[in-house]
Amino acid sequence: MNLRTDRILLAAIAALAIALVWVVAGTLEPRIVQAGDTAPNFSIVTDDGRTVTRADFGGKLLVLNFWATWCPPCIEEIPTLDGFRRMMGPVGVVVGVSVDRNEKLYKQFLQRTRVTFKTARDPEENIPASYGTFQFPETYIIDRQGKVVEKVISNQNWMDPEFLKRMKTLLTG
Repeated sequence: MNLRTDRILLAAIAALAIALVWVVAGTLEPRIVQAGDTAPNFSIVTDDGRTVTRADFGGKLLVLNFWATWCPPCIEEIPTLDGFRRMMGPVGVVVGVSVDRNEKLYKQFLQRTRVTFKTARDPEENIPASYGTFQFPETYIIDRQGKVVEKVISNQNWMDPEFLKRMKTLLTG
């Protein structure tokens, strides 16, 4: 009887160990936000001193762009992203979250380029990590209900007529 009880206990311990490993392994995988997901909330202080969260943009389309000054594709898309922001006017907001660690170089870059969209710096990459973003640039287009409607990986011509047509549909739909 002891031998049988020992085997049952050993099997139960092995099953629990396997279950524990499975649960822990599942939590180690980074969450990667895709189109259709609810966008994670965030809170960040923009360069003009205003604290913004995802919820602040209710009723507007939010374009959340993760970038860095050391990233050539990021720099390449900034002029068209800035034009897109001006074109969106009161129906949408662009927020650029830089992962630059060097604040001085970041501010010098912004001064030179005169970006008109909201910018902020997240050198610890907390917000991009919450979206599963580890390469730059990467942009999330978030609708009025807080859902990611499109995810743009790499640089984008934000003034491309086909892209603008899709965005207009999102704004009016």
